[in-house]
Amino acid sequence: MEIDRRNFLALLAACGAWPGLAVSRQGEVVGDDVLYLAARKNGNHFEAAVFDERGRDQLVVPMPDRGHSFAIDSARGRAVAFGRQPGFFAIAFDLAGHHAPQALSVAAGRHFFGHGVYTPDGKLMVATENDFEAGRGVLGVYDASPGGDYRRMGEFSTAGVGPHEVVLMPDGRTLCVANGGILTHPDYGKLQLNPDDMLPSLAYIDVYTGDLLEQVFLAPDLHRSSIRHLAVDAAGAVWFGCQYMATDARRPALVGRHRRGRQPELFVGPDETLRGMKNYVGSLATDSTGTIVATSSPVGGRVVFWDASSGRCLGSSEIFDGCGVAAASQEGFVISSGQGALVMTGILGDQHMLRKPTTDLSWDNHLRRI
Repeated sequence: MEIDRRNFLALLAACGAWPGLAVSRQGEVVGDDVLYLAARKNGNHFEAAVFDERGRDQLVVPMPDRGHSFAIDSARGRAVAFGRQPGFFAIAFDLAGHHAPQALSVAAGRHFFGHGVYTPDGKLMVATENDFEAGRGVLGVYDASPGGDYRRMGEFSTAGVGPHEVVLMPDGRTLCVANGGILTHPDYGKLQLNPDDMLPSLAYIDVYTGDLLEQVFLAPDLHRSSIRHLAVDAAGAVWFGCQYMATDARRPALVGRHRRGRQPELFVGPDETLRGMKNYVGSLATDSTGTIVATSSPVGGRVVFWDASSGRCLGSSEIFDGCGVAAASQEGFVISSGQGALVMTGILGDQHMLRKPTTDLSWDNHLRRI
């Protein structure tokens, strides 16, 4: 059901003054610290939270329903939070908390899939969306320039169905879209309407013209492997994670890499590691150097690490219901879990608890480093 806009705006207006980002709960200046952004359920409330590497909240933005991921413009200190699929709300906000958040209007016949990006100049924000009556994926294009008020300017086709995550390539102009291949309609929630006709793909699209520059597909016997989440490594290759949408006993490869002009490469790692992922990758991230890729499986309760150059599996770390993953400031990664935990982990499985699990708080699937 679509979010009631009047109640949504009332919720934002009720927030009043926004706390600044420069002072932590202990009164220590943390403006230069590494900061993270994630959606969560806190008690009976949904919110987006900016927090530091020690797990301390710096800014909390209320949301009307469950959030998913974000478009982040770190150069200008702002972000857009998207509702979880089928998302009928998005909120633009100032990461420093100086201005009240702004609600974005979703176009008729569309809903958000939960991900988006800004262009490097900050003038556009692009979001993955579902044209659910036509059964096709689109990229909604929004005016993010000063005074643009996030007006929806139009849309581009993603050349597929069920686009989920979108990332900006190093050239600052090309988008890579993960077309998951899953046909859905909000009247039926997340029910998969095309199990026998899935066609997942990676589509490279010019952010300014909408031109389809390149598209690659998985092998026909992997048509049930929905490509969902993406990360770009230091060499400019796109890493992708799959969710196998079938109930048979197969354990297909879930992690792959694509270099422009080539076919996708798939990596499996040890048999035990592949089995432990339980046919589900929930999020991807590279480390601070871009040379190690982390893929999380909340279903399997583990995060698996890969060498970005060779595709070799480097090891894994067991984290119950751990899904959100982002680069730590030095080595390793920060992981968030649906049980409220924040964990810093290295590729050898060593862990440091930043925030213990709690029954009152649950992080959503994605953790983004600002």
